[in-house]
Amino acid sequence: MSGTTESGNMTEPHNRPVREASAHRETAETQIAVRLVVDGEGRFSGSVGIPFFEHMLNLLARHAMMDIEINGKGDTDVDAHHTVEDVGIVMGRALKTALETRHGIERYGEAYVPMEETLARCVIDICNRPFLKFDAQIPKTKIGDFDAELAEDFMRAFAFNACLTMHITVIYGGNMHHVVEAVFKSVGRALAKASSRNPRIIGAHSTKGSLE
Repeated sequence: MSGTTESGNMTEPHNRPVREASAHRETAETQIAVRLVVDGEGRFSGSVGIPFFEHMLNLLARHAMMDIEINGKGDTDVDAHHTVEDVGIVMGRALKTALETRHGIERYGEAYVPMEETLARCVIDICNRPFLKFDAQIPKTKIGDFDAELAEDFMRAFAFNACLTMHITVIYGGNMHHVVEAVFKSVGRALAKASSRNPRIIGAHSTKGSLE
């Protein structure tokens, strides 16, 4: 049996709520807790026992300008899949809770990130319609102890649980470390734009009047 809980916590300095939330998931395979601050400084802390993955999360947090604290463990003695996927689930749910109604945000964000021979692009819509298009040729290979194809599994879990439409494209690239790193950075930078507040936007940035 598994369960997930989320909680929002907001304060109002200068009438601008700090958007933050926590989420937790515990199953027979993983125990993961996340605290995410949308209006952060780009800080990452914590551990789930997968060093390269933690490095990628650090890059995502830095370029999203979000503070992300993750603690937990999973059955990495089997492989890293359950842990990576569940981190995506919990991070996504924390982001969805932190953004709440999505009022006043840009909603759309895009970013191109080069890394030497690699160029990655991410385009995001914070729209409550979960979808992932992951267009990248990532072979079944390891980067350190990390299975490179798990990058897509993380992004799918994150997008669907944050209720994002997210299109990720690796336009070209060769070195798999560079490819995966450019992907995580592009997602972070696109998130920073999409979640940013615009004082000219009143309510939801939609002709329907709602992003629910």
